[in-house]
Amino acid sequence: MSCLAARLLPLLCLVLAACGSTRPSPESGSYVGGSVAIECAPFARALTGVNLTGDAADWWPQAAGRYQRSANPDVGSLLVFRRSSRLPSGHVAVVSQVLSARQIRVSQANWVHHRVTRDQSIVDVSPAGDWTQVRVFWPPTGQLGTTVYPTFGFIHPDRPPSSGAIAQRTPEAIRTAQAGW
Repeated sequence: MSCLAARLLPLLCLVLAACGSTRPSPESGSYVGGSVAIECAPFARALTGVNLTGDAADWWPQAAGRYQRSANPDVGSLLVFRRSSRLPSGHVAVVSQVLSARQIRVSQANWVHHRVTRDQSIVDVSPAGDWTQVRVFWPPTGQLGTTVYPTFGFIHPDRPPSSGAIAQRTPEAIRTAQAGW
């Protein structure tokens, strides 16, 4: 074996080992706070200060006249999922990053049972590009989920938190949601 080949062999082994790695994809986001028994709505309320209550799907009509609603994501806005067979109460997630016109990252509770995820990808798959149908990254498989979920759109808080504030406030929002605020 040549001297050069002997030096490159360990590097090649490291590269090949990384191919089979089970490290989470950057799209998967990260779990925060361990296993926590909180729902999405109290967590989103604690994280953003939006004063809405009840099931997540009920937030959309409650927000009318109180908060701006739109089909456009902004950091700190809340994506509201409609009720469906998989989401009988709907769901709500806080936008932590806007990556493109059709891809965002969110922080949310209980998408993965008893977990809070930060910076998890959601992709707009609606034909009109209006965020009425989305697919959500599923961390347990490390892939974008195959289910298409119907959504209402985005609720914009009066004072939306920045990406940095969302990351910084997440542990306290978990504690607040657990306390039942």
